[in-house]
Amino acid sequence: MAAPKDDRRSADGSAIADAVRRVVAPVVAEQGLVVETVTVSRAGARSVVRVTVDLPDDAVGALGSDALDAASRAVSAALDVDDVVPGVYVLEVSTPGTARPLTQLRHFKRARTRLVTLALVDGGESAGRLVDVVEGADGAELVLDDGTRVPLAAVRKGRVEVELKRLDDVVLDDVDLDDGDLDDAVLADDDDDDDAGESRTQEG
Repeated sequence: MAAPKDDRRSADGSAIADAVRRVVAPVVAEQGLVVETVTVSRAGARSVVRVTVDLPDDAVGALGSDALDAASRAVSAALDVDDVVPGVYVLEVSTPGTARPLTQLRHFKRARTRLVTLALVDGGESAGRLVDVVEGADGAELVLDDGTRVPLAAVRKGRVEVELKRLDDVVLDDVDLDDGDLDDAVLADDDDDDDAGESRTQEG
């Protein structure tokens, strides 16, 4: 019996996504980055190819705009050469952003220096600034700024908390106190990447 139409589309999309990953992973690696995820879905008559790239596990901080631009161009060029996506498609190359759930070891390594909240397997919760990920006696452990060491095996998932700029980080000479700018300055996100991450879109 033939598979339902939606299931068949899903299977096709998964196969194409695997092919895209094989094509783009080497060129992304040449940029000093890693491929986080690849998805392929339909949007009307076109396919949407989404490639998420990130810095390596040992890097700290966000992927810059210039590096994302370079990766987007490299991915687009590789797909033009290998032509593994049939028909017309839109290519989106993006960064994970702070909204990505932390579920893998590399996610936690990339979240070092950030404020995180950890949902534990036993139903509890732990929070603090993640300062390191180390190898413990029974596997990887997450080290928080208060000295707490949480075994990765005890964590169901984690999330990065969006931080607000501290008042003493605001350059007061650049703030119009009479115009309400101080509140806006203090409420500004203290990180270059937003919840959704940055993205670049091209048509193939």
